[in-house]
Amino acid sequence: MRNSRRSLITAVAALGALASLASCGGGAGSSTSGKAGGTYTFWDPYPQFDASSAWGRLVTKCGGDAGVQVKRTGMDTTDLGNKALLAAQQGNAPDVMLVDNPVVSTLVEAGILNKTSDLGLDTKPIQKNILGGGEVDGASYGVPIGANTLALYYNKKILSAAHVDPASVKDWASLTAALKKVKAAGKKGITFSAINTEEGSFQFLPWFWGAGGDLTKLNSDEGTAALSLWKQWVQSGYAPKDVLQNTQTTSWQQFATGDYAFGENGTWQLGNAGKAGFDYGVIGIPGENGGSAPVPTGGEFVTVPVQKDTSRYGVSTKIVTCLTNSANLLTTDNTLMYVAPTTAVQAEQVKSNPRLEPWVRAVAAARGRTSGGLGTKYPAISQPMWTAVQAALSGGKSPKAALDAAQTAVGKGN
Repeated sequence: MRNSRRSLITAVAALGALASLASCGGGAGSSTSGKAGGTYTFWDPYPQFDASSAWGRLVTKCGGDAGVQVKRTGMDTTDLGNKALLAAQQGNAPDVMLVDNPVVSTLVEAGILNKTSDLGLDTKPIQKNILGGGEVDGASYGVPIGANTLALYYNKKILSAAHVDPASVKDWASLTAALKKVKAAGKKGITFSAINTEEGSFQFLPWFWGAGGDLTKLNSDEGTAALSLWKQWVQSGYAPKDVLQNTQTTSWQQFATGDYAFGENGTWQLGNAGKAGFDYGVIGIPGENGGSAPVPTGGEFVTVPVQKDTSRYGVSTKIVTCLTNSANLLTTDNTLMYVAPTTAVQAEQVKSNPRLEPWVRAVAAARGRTSGGLGTKYPAISQPMWTAVQAALSGGKSPKAALDAAQTAVGKGN
Protein backbone atom coordinates (compact mmCIF):
# COMPACT_ATOMS: atom_id res chain seq x y z
CA MET A 1 0.00 0.00 0.00
CA ARG A 2 1.33 3.42 -0.93
CA ASN A 3 1.26 6.36 1.44
CA SER A 4 3.40 8.89 -0.35
CA ARG A 5 2.83 12.49 -1.37
CA ARG A 6 2.60 11.29 -4.96
CA SER A 7 -0.23 8.87 -4.23
CA LEU A 8 -2.06 11.52 -2.22
CA ILE A 9 -1.88 13.93 -5.16
CA THR A 10 -3.16 11.18 -7.48
CA ALA A 11 -5.99 10.50 -5.05
CA VAL A 12 -6.99 14.18 -4.98
CA ALA A 13 -7.24 14.10 -8.78
CA ALA A 14 -9.44 11.00 -8.60
CA LEU A 15 -11.73 12.66 -6.07
CA GLY A 16 -12.03 15.67 -8.33
CA ALA A 17 -13.39 13.41 -11.06
CA LEU A 18 -16.06 12.23 -8.64
CA ALA A 19 -17.02 15.76 -7.65
CA SER A 20 -20.72 15.31 -8.37
CA LEU A 21 -21.75 12.11 -6.65
CA ALA A 22 -25.19 10.62 -6.48
CA SER A 23 -26.49 11.40 -3.02
CA CYS A 24 -28.44 14.06 -1.18
CA GLY A 25 -27.08 16.92 0.91
CA GLY A 26 -27.10 20.66 1.59
CA GLY A 27 -27.34 23.13 4.43
CA ALA A 28 -24.89 24.43 7.00
CA GLY A 29 -22.16 22.59 8.90
CA SER A 30 -22.21 21.75 12.59
CA SER A 31 -20.06 20.32 15.37
CA THR A 32 -20.13 19.35 19.00
CA SER A 33 -17.15 19.05 21.30
CA GLY A 34 -16.16 18.44 24.90
CA LYS A 35 -13.35 17.40 27.23
CA ALA A 36 -14.50 14.49 29.44
CA GLY A 37 -12.61 11.31 28.59
CA GLY A 38 -10.92 13.01 25.69
CA THR A 39 -12.24 14.31 22.37
CA TYR A 40 -12.54 12.29 19.19
CA THR A 41 -13.09 13.93 15.81
CA PHE A 42 -15.77 12.75 13.40
CA TRP A 43 -16.42 13.96 9.84
CA ASP A 44 -19.52 13.20 7.78
CA PRO A 45 -21.14 14.41 4.53
CA TYR A 46 -24.36 15.52 6.23
CA PRO A 47 -24.01 19.28 6.78
CA GLN A 48 -27.81 19.52 6.62
CA PHE A 49 -28.07 17.86 10.06
CA ASP A 50 -27.10 19.97 13.07
CA ALA A 51 -26.31 18.81 16.60
CA SER A 52 -30.00 18.79 17.57
CA SER A 53 -31.02 16.47 14.72
CA ALA A 54 -31.59 12.74 15.22
CA TRP A 55 -28.30 12.07 13.45
CA GLY A 56 -26.39 14.66 15.47
CA ARG A 57 -27.77 13.28 18.72
CA LEU A 58 -26.81 9.73 17.73
CA VAL A 59 -23.21 10.72 17.03
CA THR A 60 -23.03 12.45 20.41
CA LYS A 61 -24.59 9.43 22.15
CA CYS A 62 -22.18 6.97 20.52
CA GLY A 63 -19.26 9.06 21.75
CA GLY A 64 -20.73 9.15 25.22
CA ASP A 65 -21.27 5.37 25.22
CA ALA A 66 -17.58 5.00 24.35
CA GLY A 67 -16.63 7.30 27.24
CA VAL A 68 -15.53 10.27 25.13
CA GLN A 69 -16.88 13.45 23.58
CA VAL A 70 -17.18 13.63 19.81
CA LYS A 71 -16.37 16.75 17.83
CA ARG A 72 -18.49 16.34 14.73
CA THR A 73 -18.07 18.29 11.49
CA GLY A 74 -20.47 17.97 8.57
CA MET A 75 -19.29 19.08 5.14
CA ASP A 76 -19.97 18.63 1.44
CA THR A 77 -19.06 15.18 0.07
CA THR A 78 -16.31 16.47 -2.22
CA ASP A 79 -14.85 18.77 0.43
CA LEU A 80 -14.77 15.89 2.88
CA GLY A 81 -12.76 13.65 0.57
CA ASN A 82 -10.28 16.34 -0.36
CA LYS A 83 -9.84 17.51 3.23
CA ALA A 84 -9.35 13.91 4.36
CA LEU A 85 -6.44 13.53 1.95
CA LEU A 86 -4.93 16.83 3.05
CA ALA A 87 -5.37 15.97 6.73
CA ALA A 88 -3.69 12.61 6.20
CA GLN A 89 -0.78 14.32 4.46
CA GLN A 90 -0.45 16.63 7.46
CA GLY A 91 -0.82 13.80 9.98
CA ASN A 92 -4.09 15.00 11.56
CA ALA A 93 -6.84 12.86 10.01
CA PRO A 94 -10.11 12.57 11.96
CA ASP A 95 -10.62 9.55 14.20
CA VAL A 96 -13.76 8.41 12.41
CA MET A 97 -14.99 9.44 8.99
CA LEU A 98 -18.13 8.74 6.96
CA VAL A 99 -17.37 8.80 3.22
CA ASP A 100 -19.28 8.15 0.00
CA ASN A 101 -18.66 4.62 -1.24
CA PRO A 102 -16.74 5.41 -4.48
CA VAL A 103 -14.27 7.47 -2.42
CA VAL A 104 -13.23 4.52 -0.25
CA SER A 105 -10.90 2.97 -2.83
CA THR A 106 -9.25 6.34 -3.47
CA LEU A 107 -8.53 6.78 0.23
CA VAL A 108 -7.28 3.20 0.47
CA GLU A 109 -4.87 3.75 -2.39
CA ALA A 110 -3.58 6.80 -0.54
CA GLY A 111 -2.94 4.52 2.45
CA ILE A 112 -5.11 6.35 4.97
CA LEU A 113 -7.82 3.83 5.95
CA ASN A 114 -7.66 0.83 8.29
CA LYS A 115 -9.06 -2.58 7.35
CA THR A 116 -12.19 -3.51 9.27
CA SER A 117 -10.62 -6.88 10.06
CA ASP A 118 -7.65 -5.20 11.75
CA LEU A 119 -10.09 -3.23 13.92
CA GLY A 120 -12.20 -6.24 14.84
CA LEU A 121 -15.33 -4.81 13.19
CA ASP A 122 -17.97 -7.39 12.27
CA THR A 123 -19.19 -7.08 8.68
CA LYS A 124 -20.69 -10.58 8.33
CA PRO A 125 -24.38 -9.49 8.60
CA ILE A 126 -24.01 -6.94 5.78
CA GLN A 127 -25.26 -7.73 2.27
CA LYS A 128 -22.26 -8.67 0.14
CA ASN A 129 -23.10 -6.38 -2.76
CA ILE A 130 -23.40 -3.37 -0.44
CA LEU A 131 -20.21 -4.23 1.41
CA GLY A 132 -18.44 -4.58 -1.95
CA GLY A 133 -18.50 -0.81 -2.45
CA GLY A 134 -15.98 -0.49 0.37
CA GLU A 135 -13.74 -3.42 -0.54
CA VAL A 136 -10.34 -3.30 -2.21
CA ASP A 137 -8.50 -6.51 -3.19
CA GLY A 138 -10.95 -8.54 -1.14
CA ALA A 139 -10.46 -6.54 2.06
CA SER A 140 -13.11 -4.33 3.65
CA TYR A 141 -12.19 -0.79 4.72
CA GLY A 142 -15.47 0.44 6.18
CA VAL A 143 -18.93 -0.42 7.44
CA PRO A 144 -21.84 0.83 5.30
CA ILE A 145 -24.40 2.95 7.10
CA GLY A 146 -26.99 2.29 4.43
CA ALA A 147 -27.55 2.33 0.70
CA ASN A 148 -29.60 4.23 -1.79
CA THR A 149 -30.06 3.46 -5.44
CA LEU A 150 -32.22 4.02 -8.50
CA ALA A 151 -35.61 2.79 -9.70
CA LEU A 152 -38.45 4.10 -11.85
CA TYR A 153 -41.13 6.25 -10.25
CA TYR A 154 -44.35 6.27 -12.27
CA ASN A 155 -47.44 8.47 -12.35
CA LYS A 156 -50.47 6.21 -11.87
CA LYS A 157 -52.97 8.62 -13.46
CA ILE A 158 -50.93 9.03 -16.65
CA LEU A 159 -50.36 5.30 -17.10
CA SER A 160 -54.03 4.57 -16.48
CA ALA A 161 -55.11 7.15 -19.07
CA ALA A 162 -52.67 5.61 -21.58
CA HIS A 163 -53.95 2.09 -20.76
CA VAL A 164 -50.57 0.96 -19.50
CA ASP A 165 -50.33 -1.54 -16.66
CA PRO A 166 -47.05 -0.87 -14.82
CA ALA A 167 -46.79 -4.62 -14.14
CA SER A 168 -46.46 -5.12 -17.91
CA VAL A 169 -43.13 -3.24 -17.94
CA LYS A 170 -40.72 -6.15 -17.72
CA ASP A 171 -37.99 -5.36 -20.27
CA TRP A 172 -36.82 -2.60 -22.62
CA ALA A 173 -39.31 -3.46 -25.35
CA SER A 174 -42.32 -3.27 -23.02
CA LEU A 175 -41.05 -0.04 -21.45
CA THR A 176 -40.57 1.57 -24.87
CA ALA A 177 -44.05 0.38 -25.90
CA ALA A 178 -45.45 2.02 -22.75
CA LEU A 179 -43.69 5.28 -23.59
CA LYS A 180 -45.16 5.17 -27.09
CA LYS A 181 -48.69 4.78 -25.67
CA VAL A 182 -48.12 7.64 -23.22
CA LYS A 183 -46.99 9.96 -25.99
CA ALA A 184 -49.97 8.96 -28.14
CA ALA A 185 -52.22 9.87 -25.20
CA GLY A 186 -50.77 13.38 -25.21
CA LYS A 187 -48.47 13.07 -22.20
CA LYS A 188 -44.71 13.00 -21.71
CA GLY A 189 -42.66 9.86 -21.33
CA ILE A 190 -39.62 9.59 -19.08
CA THR A 191 -37.14 11.86 -17.34
CA PHE A 192 -33.60 11.01 -16.35
CA SER A 193 -30.24 12.70 -15.92
CA ALA A 194 -27.65 12.45 -18.70
CA ILE A 195 -25.58 15.41 -17.50
CA ASN A 196 -21.81 15.43 -18.04
CA THR A 197 -20.96 14.61 -14.43
CA GLU A 198 -20.93 11.49 -12.25
CA GLU A 199 -24.70 11.86 -11.91
CA GLY A 200 -25.04 11.12 -15.63
CA SER A 201 -22.93 7.97 -15.33
CA PHE A 202 -24.82 6.92 -12.20
CA GLN A 203 -28.12 7.09 -14.10
CA PHE A 204 -26.78 5.40 -17.23
CA LEU A 205 -25.27 2.44 -15.39
CA PRO A 206 -28.56 0.49 -14.85
CA TRP A 207 -29.15 0.46 -18.60
CA PHE A 208 -25.50 -0.30 -19.38
CA TRP A 209 -25.37 -3.14 -16.84
CA GLY A 210 -28.92 -4.18 -17.72
CA ALA A 211 -27.71 -4.95 -21.23
CA GLY A 212 -24.83 -6.98 -19.85
CA GLY A 213 -22.24 -4.23 -20.30
CA ASP A 214 -18.79 -4.42 -18.73
CA LEU A 215 -17.11 -1.20 -17.57
CA THR A 216 -13.74 -2.45 -18.82
CA LYS A 217 -15.14 -2.47 -22.37
CA LEU A 218 -17.41 0.51 -22.86
CA ASN A 219 -17.80 0.02 -26.62
CA SER A 220 -19.12 -3.54 -26.49
CA ASP A 221 -22.33 -4.45 -28.31
CA GLU A 222 -24.08 -4.43 -24.94
CA GLY A 223 -22.90 -0.93 -24.05
CA THR A 224 -23.86 0.31 -27.50
CA ALA A 225 -27.35 -1.16 -27.10
CA ALA A 226 -27.87 0.78 -23.86
CA LEU A 227 -26.78 4.09 -25.32
CA SER A 228 -28.86 3.42 -28.45
CA LEU A 229 -31.92 2.95 -26.23
CA TRP A 230 -31.50 6.36 -24.63
CA LYS A 231 -30.83 7.96 -28.01
CA GLN A 232 -33.97 6.34 -29.45
CA TRP A 233 -36.05 7.74 -26.59
CA VAL A 234 -34.75 11.28 -27.11
CA GLN A 235 -35.15 11.12 -30.90
CA SER A 236 -38.70 9.76 -30.58
CA GLY A 237 -39.68 12.44 -28.07
CA TYR A 238 -40.20 9.91 -25.29
CA ALA A 239 -37.53 11.70 -23.23
CA PRO A 240 -36.85 15.46 -23.30
CA LYS A 241 -33.74 16.79 -24.99
CA ASP A 242 -32.78 18.63 -21.82
CA VAL A 243 -31.78 15.33 -20.19
CA LEU A 244 -28.35 16.51 -21.35
CA GLN A 245 -28.48 19.29 -18.75
CA ASN A 246 -30.63 17.54 -16.16
CA THR A 247 -29.16 16.82 -12.77
CA GLN A 248 -30.99 14.22 -10.72
CA THR A 249 -32.68 17.10 -8.90
CA THR A 250 -33.92 18.88 -12.03
CA SER A 251 -34.97 15.56 -13.52
CA TRP A 252 -37.05 14.95 -10.40
CA GLN A 253 -38.56 18.41 -10.66
CA GLN A 254 -39.72 17.54 -14.18
CA PHE A 255 -41.37 14.36 -12.98
CA ALA A 256 -42.92 16.20 -10.03
CA THR A 257 -44.82 18.50 -12.44
CA GLY A 258 -47.16 15.57 -13.01
CA ASP A 259 -46.63 15.66 -16.79
CA TYR A 260 -44.35 12.62 -17.10
CA ALA A 261 -45.21 8.95 -16.89
CA PHE A 262 -41.84 7.79 -15.56
CA GLY A 263 -38.90 9.31 -13.73
CA GLU A 264 -35.61 7.53 -13.06
CA ASN A 265 -34.54 8.64 -9.62
CA GLY A 266 -33.44 7.57 -6.18
CA THR A 267 -34.56 6.47 -2.76
CA TRP A 268 -33.76 9.95 -1.47
CA GLN A 269 -36.77 11.37 -3.35
CA LEU A 270 -39.33 9.35 -1.38
CA GLY A 271 -40.11 12.27 0.88
CA ASN A 272 -40.64 14.56 -2.10
CA ALA A 273 -42.72 11.93 -3.86
CA GLY A 274 -45.21 12.04 -1.01
CA LYS A 275 -45.55 15.79 -1.51
CA ALA A 276 -45.89 15.72 -5.31
CA GLY A 277 -49.67 15.90 -5.28
CA PHE A 278 -50.36 12.82 -7.42
CA ASP A 279 -50.51 9.08 -6.85
CA TYR A 280 -47.29 7.34 -7.75
CA GLY A 281 -45.71 3.90 -7.72
CA VAL A 282 -42.21 2.49 -8.05
CA ILE A 283 -40.90 -0.35 -10.21
CA GLY A 284 -37.38 -1.64 -10.67
CA ILE A 285 -35.41 -0.67 -13.76
CA PRO A 286 -35.78 -3.59 -16.17
CA GLY A 287 -32.92 -5.38 -17.86
CA GLU A 288 -32.85 -5.44 -21.65
CA ASN A 289 -34.34 -8.94 -21.81
CA GLY A 290 -36.19 -8.91 -18.50
CA GLY A 291 -35.43 -9.19 -14.84
CA SER A 292 -34.07 -6.47 -12.61
CA ALA A 293 -31.18 -4.48 -14.02
CA PRO A 294 -28.20 -4.09 -11.68
CA VAL A 295 -28.30 -0.57 -10.27
CA PRO A 296 -25.41 1.35 -8.72
CA THR A 297 -25.27 1.68 -4.97
CA GLY A 298 -25.08 5.07 -3.34
CA GLY A 299 -24.50 5.59 0.34
CA GLU A 300 -21.66 6.01 2.79
CA PHE A 301 -19.19 3.90 4.76
CA VAL A 302 -18.05 4.56 8.31
CA THR A 303 -14.25 4.34 8.25
CA VAL A 304 -11.36 4.67 10.69
CA PRO A 305 -8.44 6.63 9.23
CA VAL A 306 -4.84 5.70 10.03
CA GLN A 307 -3.50 7.47 13.14
CA LYS A 308 0.02 7.90 14.51
CA ASP A 309 -1.41 7.05 17.95
CA THR A 310 -2.80 3.57 17.34
CA SER A 311 -4.16 3.41 20.90
CA ARG A 312 -7.09 5.54 19.70
CA TYR A 313 -8.44 2.74 17.50
CA GLY A 314 -10.23 0.98 20.36
CA VAL A 315 -12.54 3.91 21.05
CA SER A 316 -12.96 4.66 17.34
CA THR A 317 -14.08 1.07 16.80
CA LYS A 318 -16.66 1.42 19.59
CA ILE A 319 -18.04 4.56 17.92
CA VAL A 320 -18.32 2.79 14.55
CA THR A 321 -20.01 -0.22 16.14
CA CYS A 322 -22.53 2.03 17.87
CA LEU A 323 -23.35 3.96 14.69
CA THR A 324 -23.91 0.76 12.71
CA ASN A 325 -25.69 -1.55 15.15
CA SER A 326 -29.18 -2.73 14.20
CA ALA A 327 -31.12 -0.53 16.61
CA ASN A 328 -29.40 2.66 15.48
CA LEU A 329 -29.39 1.73 11.78
CA LEU A 330 -33.19 1.57 11.69
CA THR A 331 -33.56 5.16 12.92
CA THR A 332 -30.64 6.48 10.89
CA ASP A 333 -31.62 4.87 7.59
CA ASN A 334 -35.22 6.03 7.94
CA THR A 335 -33.95 9.57 8.58
CA LEU A 336 -31.60 9.48 5.57
CA MET A 337 -34.07 7.63 3.32
CA TYR A 338 -31.53 4.82 2.98
CA VAL A 339 -32.12 1.11 2.68
CA ALA A 340 -30.34 -0.62 5.55
CA PRO A 341 -27.32 -2.81 4.69
CA THR A 342 -28.66 -5.85 6.59
CA THR A 343 -31.72 -7.96 5.81
CA ALA A 344 -32.90 -7.86 9.43
CA VAL A 345 -33.12 -4.07 9.50
CA GLN A 346 -34.55 -3.96 5.97
CA ALA A 347 -37.45 -6.11 7.17
CA GLU A 348 -38.12 -3.65 9.98
CA GLN A 349 -38.01 -0.74 7.54
CA VAL A 350 -40.54 -2.31 5.19
CA LYS A 351 -42.78 -3.15 8.14
CA SER A 352 -42.84 0.52 9.17
CA ASN A 353 -42.96 1.87 5.60
CA PRO A 354 -44.27 -0.54 2.91
CA ARG A 355 -43.27 1.92 0.18
CA LEU A 356 -39.66 0.88 0.78
CA GLU A 357 -40.28 -2.67 -0.47
CA PRO A 358 -39.37 -2.04 -4.15
CA TRP A 359 -36.27 -0.19 -2.99
CA VAL A 360 -35.13 -3.15 -0.91
CA ARG A 361 -35.46 -5.31 -4.03
CA ALA A 362 -33.53 -2.74 -6.06
CA VAL A 363 -30.71 -2.63 -3.52
CA ALA A 364 -30.54 -6.43 -3.58
CA ALA A 365 -29.77 -6.21 -7.31
CA ALA A 366 -27.33 -3.32 -6.91
CA ARG A 367 -23.56 -3.27 -7.28
CA GLY A 368 -20.82 -0.85 -6.29
CA ARG A 369 -19.37 1.38 -8.96
CA THR A 370 -15.84 0.51 -7.87
CA SER A 371 -16.57 -3.20 -7.34
CA GLY A 372 -15.10 -6.00 -9.40
CA GLY A 373 -11.58 -4.79 -8.84
CA LEU A 374 -12.10 -1.40 -10.54
CA GLY A 375 -11.27 0.65 -7.45
CA THR A 376 -9.62 3.93 -8.38
CA LYS A 377 -9.90 3.07 -12.09
CA TYR A 378 -13.61 3.89 -11.96
CA PRO A 379 -13.32 7.71 -12.27
CA ALA A 380 -11.13 7.28 -15.37
CA ILE A 381 -13.90 5.13 -16.90
CA SER A 382 -16.89 7.15 -15.74
CA GLN A 383 -15.82 10.45 -17.26
CA PRO A 384 -15.35 9.08 -20.81
CA MET A 385 -18.65 7.22 -20.40
CA TRP A 386 -20.67 10.33 -19.53
CA THR A 387 -18.87 12.17 -22.35
CA ALA A 388 -20.00 9.44 -24.77
CA VAL A 389 -23.59 9.74 -23.54
CA GLN A 390 -23.49 13.48 -24.17
CA ALA A 391 -22.01 13.04 -27.65
CA ALA A 392 -24.60 10.46 -28.69
CA LEU A 393 -27.69 12.17 -27.29
CA SER A 394 -26.69 15.55 -28.73
CA GLY A 395 -26.38 13.98 -32.18
CA GLY A 396 -22.65 14.63 -32.43
CA LYS A 397 -21.77 10.96 -32.78
CA SER A 398 -23.46 7.61 -33.17
CA PRO A 399 -23.65 5.55 -29.98
CA LYS A 400 -20.97 3.18 -31.28
CA ALA A 401 -18.61 5.96 -32.35
CA ALA A 402 -19.11 7.78 -29.05
CA LEU A 403 -18.31 4.67 -27.04
CA ASP A 404 -15.34 3.82 -29.28
CA ALA A 405 -13.91 7.24 -28.43
CA ALA A 406 -14.64 6.65 -24.75
CA GLN A 407 -12.84 3.32 -24.73
CA THR A 408 -9.84 4.91 -26.45
CA ALA A 409 -9.80 7.63 -23.79
CA VAL A 410 -9.89 5.01 -21.04
CA GLY A 411 -6.96 3.22 -22.62
CA LYS A 412 -4.90 6.39 -22.74
CA GLY A 413 -5.79 7.20 -19.14
CA ASN A 414 -4.51 3.86 -17.91
